[in-house]
Amino acid sequence: MKNPLNKRLPRELKSDFGKYIAIFIFVTLMTGFVSGFLIAGDSMKKSYKESFDKYNIEDGNFELTDKADDALFEAMEKEGIKLYENFYIEEKLAEPDCTLRIFANRDKVNLICLMSGELPKAPDEIAIDRVYAKNNNLSVDDTLTAGGKPLKITGFVALSDYSALFQSPADMMFDTVKFGVGVMTADGFDNMPHTHMHYSYSWKYDHAPKDDAEAKTMSEDMLPHLAANTSVKEFIPAYINQAIIFTGDDIGRDGTMMPVLLYIIIVIIAFIFAILTGNTISREANVIGTLRASGYTRGELIQHYIAMPVLITLIASIAGNISGYTFFKNMCADMYYDSYSLTTYKTLWNANAFVRTTVIPLIIICVINLCILTAKLKLSPLKFIRRDLSRSKKKKAFRLNTKIGIMTRFRIRVIFQNIPNYITIVIGMFLANTILLFGMGLLPMMNHYQQEIVDNMLAGHQYILKMPVETTSAGAEKYCSATFKTTDSNLKAEDATVFGISSGSSYVDINFKDGVYISNAYAEKFKLEAGDTVSLRNSYENKNYSFLIDGIYDYPAGIAVFMDMEQFNDTFDMQEGYFTGYFSDEKITDIDEGLIAAEITEDELTKTSRQLTTTFEDMAGMVQALGIVLFMLVIYILSRIIIEKNAQSISMTKILGYSNAEINGLYIASTAMVVALSIIFTIPAANVIIAKIFPIALKDYSGYFFYYVPFDVFVKMALLGFLCYGIIAWFQTRRVKKIPLDIALKNAE
Repeated sequence: MKNPLNKRLPRELKSDFGKYIAIFIFVTLMTGFVSGFLIAGDSMKKSYKESFDKYNIEDGNFELTDKADDALFEAMEKEGIKLYENFYIEEKLAEPDCTLRIFANRDKVNLICLMSGELPKAPDEIAIDRVYAKNNNLSVDDTLTAGGKPLKITGFVALSDYSALFQSPADMMFDTVKFGVGVMTADGFDNMPHTHMHYSYSWKYDHAPKDDAEAKTMSEDMLPHLAANTSVKEFIPAYINQAIIFTGDDIGRDGTMMPVLLYIIIVIIAFIFAILTGNTISREANVIGTLRASGYTRGELIQHYIAMPVLITLIASIAGNISGYTFFKNMCADMYYDSYSLTTYKTLWNANAFVRTTVIPLIIICVINLCILTAKLKLSPLKFIRRDLSRSKKKKAFRLNTKIGIMTRFRIRVIFQNIPNYITIVIGMFLANTILLFGMGLLPMMNHYQQEIVDNMLAGHQYILKMPVETTSAGAEKYCSATFKTTDSNLKAEDATVFGISSGSSYVDINFKDGVYISNAYAEKFKLEAGDTVSLRNSYENKNYSFLIDGIYDYPAGIAVFMDMEQFNDTFDMQEGYFTGYFSDEKITDIDEGLIAAEITEDELTKTSRQLTTTFEDMAGMVQALGIVLFMLVIYILSRIIIEKNAQSISMTKILGYSNAEINGLYIASTAMVVALSIIFTIPAANVIIAKIFPIALKDYSGYFFYYVPFDVFVKMALLGFLCYGIIAWFQTRRVKKIPLDIALKNAE
């Protein structure tokens, strides 16, 4: 026999349709967004993993100062390693203002995925990376000038070994604006000027490593054999090559973070459902008491009252998954494609996404509502019939100081009568403000970080030479530099640059003693301070170095160590007077470009903040919208429940002659007080939480990002919160106005 209580569900839905439809739309959109992220992310992750075999991606690469001879190929083959030429030319372009790394077309290793157009066929043609082209507004048939030669763009490609456009393994972040890659025909590549030629070689093992641990061992075994046969300039195994691995790691992180955000929001929704149901129980207390007295069990009533939250969540989750496979999947895929040079992918059915966006939210809704309903329906049938739903034996409300004005005391009473609702408002606003702060604060933080880097640059131009060469340029100052690996066991090993600074330097104001100075980025990330010891490792020579820290130097651009130049040469067994480059505020013009390995300028140092700004620009708007919608949803539903819960009292005050404006001053103003206090206190609380989470979330990224949110962001958040509540309050005043006078008489006890 069907439960006759089920016939009440449509009527209950109709009576609270506005609240339920608001929850339904929000859950649908949130589920669709998370589902789309998981579907697109997992599909791309699978495609990314398959690309290693499909495109024969290298096991690593190294660079030599000159072209290798046949003896090196033979020596490596004896060790079970096959080498491939993967030379490239790196040219600075005037239009657009960026650096382009040009390869010859690949047909054996690191194969190319053609995304649109066609591959070059003539010597004066080039195909370039799709993301780089988009960010620089380049189209097929446009012309680039590289190395003094005009090159026609024939198509857009994704290079399998450059899924993230890292120009250097030491870079904190990839750069899709100022750095790009492209391919030419073999003849076209040979015809390019060889001034900036890099003799890079890719390798593949005869027996591929099973995991990163084995890859590490194999690369460490390979390096001595390689060093014995040639002079190695750079050595990058694939398992630490950010251009190859960064994309896969980042997609994996998104797959973990997004469902957690969904679950936190679902918990808030579950409590809103519980409050809605509790309000219905209070309104229908007489009916519940009669049903219990007539033989209905507590379990049957729990089943009835939990049905609506479960049905709304289930339907919204299914609708969200459908939208996830259609609209949101494409939107999320576009977000990945806007940042990464991914190859083409195929959408896959994702049972895991369905479980995480439908099954788990349903369980959360069921568990929370079941616990609350069980507690509420434990009262006896007689208590329900009498509408005595209080568990406390205390009959009198606590006294308020009579010196407080009557209207203020009334508002305080309203607040205390609706404590569960207001607690949920505070929690919901805290979560909404946390999300909103992330969305509104990220771009200003990146801009501030970028400005800090510019303000603390070592020099306007920092030259790294292929070999020591003198210059007569005024203001040029010699320095030494070398790259080592950090050794902290709690954090991922990353590149640290050690600088040897000339005595009395005009660019680095440090009075060296016996130890070294470290950058503030190094100190903050690795929790180091003056008096500690910093340890570094030379991976090529398998040596460790330890230094006493004398102080911290303001250099936020990277993980760096500063020491006296003489100390540098003594420590690393260099000849007296050895140097690797120049600091200069003016461009040096009397050194042959072929002898300059790199020139570090403002563009190079700010690529991290610039790329993060590009990556998160679109997402920031979506995150802000999510925070605002969550804020308004929580306030709207709960403030409406408070009005409905107090409908009888409001009706009575109308009978007593109070105007609508005066009633609004009692009930709407009470909620306004809670909202105002919540805004004032939850914004700083959200700032504290994000400040704690931010370094943890970014600990796997190279370098260090200083957390900073300008005060005007907090002001904007507060004003936005008050504006949102003002809109909701206007709707609630209309609801108060519509409450009839006869409710007080109909429900007289």
